[in-house]
Amino acid sequence: MKREDKDLLLRDLSARLPYKVVAQVTYKDSEGWKTEDRKVLGVYTDGQVYADCVYTNIENTKPYLRPMLGMTKEELHEVQEILGKGVEIREDFILSVDSSINSFTYLELMAVFEWLLKNHFDFMGLIPKGLAIEVTKENNPYKE
Repeated sequence: MKREDKDLLLRDLSARLPYKVVAQVTYKDSEGWKTEDRKVLGVYTDGQVYADCVYTNIENTKPYLRPMLGMTKEELHEVQEILGKGVEIREDFILSVDSSINSFTYLELMAVFEWLLKNHFDFMGLIPKGLAIEVTKENNPYKE
């Protein structure tokens, strides 16, 4: 894994800690190597990840994230309510569809980023880089 990818994953996982992100982690214990889904509880600057009672390296950690284009209409309306402006989801980010809007305020952006983190959306483009696993109907560790 390239250093820039490690740094990106480290920053992304760190931001997601309050939102109980689940990752597929590979780790070694007394019985050998195992791969399991676990909640990420800690991320350290040396590249170590603590996930539900095990430590592993950042290279052995892939969070489960939702693609931006997988946002439902209801969720898009939630984002629109936060911003109070017309928006649309394109590829990896949110675009303004009203050309008269030049920018969003700091508070609006912070609220949207918090919402995206809480709902496990991949707004940093980890899925296309192979650094995260795309949540699908079949493999959704967040469904209740």
